[in-house]
Amino acid sequence: MDESSEPATARCPGPSVQDYLDQDSRPVPPALRYERNDYLGSEDIDTARFTSREWAEREMRQVWRRVWQFACLESEIPETGDHEVYEVGDDSLIVVRTAPDEIRAFVNVCLHRGRKLRTGGGNVSEFRCSFHGFAWNLDGTMQTPPCAWDFPHITPEKFALPEAQVATWRGFVFINMDPYAESFDSYRGTFDDYYIWPLENRYKSLHIGKVLPCNWKIAQDAFIESFHVIATHPQMLPWLADANSQYDVMADQPNWNRMINIQGAPSPHVADSVTEEDVLETFYDSRSFYAAAQGRDLVMQEGDELPAIPPGGTARQVLAARMREQLAATSHQDFSQTPDTELLDAINYLLFPNFNPWGGAKSNIIYRFRPNGLDPDSCTAEIIFMSSPKKPGEMPPPVKIRWVPEDMLFADIPELGVLGPVFDQDCENLPYVQQGLKAMRKPGITLANYQESRIRHFNRTLDQWMDK
Repeated sequence: MDESSEPATARCPGPSVQDYLDQDSRPVPPALRYERNDYLGSEDIDTARFTSREWAEREMRQVWRRVWQFACLESEIPETGDHEVYEVGDDSLIVVRTAPDEIRAFVNVCLHRGRKLRTGGGNVSEFRCSFHGFAWNLDGTMQTPPCAWDFPHITPEKFALPEAQVATWRGFVFINMDPYAESFDSYRGTFDDYYIWPLENRYKSLHIGKVLPCNWKIAQDAFIESFHVIATHPQMLPWLADANSQYDVMADQPNWNRMINIQGAPSPHVADSVTEEDVLETFYDSRSFYAAAQGRDLVMQEGDELPAIPPGGTARQVLAARMREQLAATSHQDFSQTPDTELLDAINYLLFPNFNPWGGAKSNIIYRFRPNGLDPDSCTAEIIFMSSPKKPGEMPPPVKIRWVPEDMLFADIPELGVLGPVFDQDCENLPYVQQGLKAMRKPGITLANYQESRIRHFNRTLDQWMDK
């Protein structure tokens, strides 16, 4: 049979992710041995979903008010009365700890004249509107209104704040504005079987937010495929096996997908001209953006020599061994049996619609992209670092989000280190995509069958919600 009649089977020549995992120096967990990519078609994706105000308004009703979405961390609201304000589109909710073992979420609006009750997080004993003084208890029940004699038509027991559903997962708080939505356990499907890292044992060490001049889906799409590396991040090609990446998408699991990128091995685009020594040298020169982002920065000090690659060995093996040495010296945890892949590779998940956690043995990144109001031409992008504490049981408090100006480069944020310039490379494309989609005469975008299959999987799920 001609290969063109089997569009789901084509893969880049060269070693696959699973081939690399076969050579791992430690046993690899079954969750990372899983591989599945269901063919979901090759039709174009319409451009209106990225540019249309009407689509953005319908998406707010059909998607954001009905799906489970990450709102905050449990550690951000540890005490009764602690709360965070979560906003998406034109909705605003108060996520509050109402008791030591209870978290609830209420619509952040005074039911009298509509003022927002809270404009930010903090700790309160009640939710009091600063306009006329209407107040609600932490459980959402209404207190006696001011000038109650003038409101005989208000029944306090029927004037409670509207409430959203709340679920917690590994230290994260998720909300769903649909009172009839399926449980969060059901919504995740098999996600927990394949995301195996204990985020609840990590703390938020960095949280950066920025408004980007593009639709939130355009921004997210740029971070769930590696096809763009060859043109956008060419400096990574000697040590990032981009076109060999594994993409896991399942037709019967619409709410999550995954990508695994091998590090410490060359891209197939340059493999014929790159030696193992080249891989090692360029990895150290770039300080490996993925490794640095997860607190695993293998940095050469001035005057240091590159570690030697033993006969028959690989740069990947050397990097993993050096990582274990570094962790043994800086951490009170035992990584001696941790496989190379969990120390080196970029393992990225998407839980629909916008929760993007990275896998890894030590620390993790979380991406979150949201609509900026109902403007289809802008979004908010957030980068969260979840780090392992230096000593077990000593969990630092979570940092606050820091919003940076639109004209500020990620490279100008010192805490991002070498991640900053790479994010700038990614974000440089995004406004031109937004502008280009409006000028395009073709009615849709065209996707690769494999390397962009996560984008197709996401849009397939999005369409299912939009059509309900």
